[in-house]
Amino acid sequence: MNAAGLWFLAVGGAAALTHLGVFALTQHLMWPELANALGFCVAFFVSFAGHRRFSFQDAGTSLATSLRRFAVTALAGFACNEAVFMLLLRGLQLPALLALFVALVFAAGQTFVLSRFWAFRR
Repeated sequence: MNAAGLWFLAVGGAAALTHLGVFALTQHLMWPELANALGFCVAFFVSFAGHRRFSFQDAGTSLATSLRRFAVTALAGFACNEAVFMLLLRGLQLPALLALFVALVFAAGQTFVLSRFWAFRR
């Protein structure tokens, strides 16, 4: 695995832990789907800053272009995440943290491909 791939995993892991942490702290205050969305919003900034600085530091796009593209990429990943999360939580009745963890892993592949080849295109 190359350095960009390792950085992607490290930054993605940090963003996922942020997402899970916000979710764990807020799930008792609101519907799980809303706590998931809040976790996504906070983790978005961790993810963008880390990927721009480390994973895709040789990006050939401006900061503003990368931010716009990454927002679209992240929202597509979140749509996937939320759909899987709801299916596992409501449909299969998995515990909320387990359902969110699986949903985050599921959406990570999609996010990498869109980030690498579009949002932070080299």
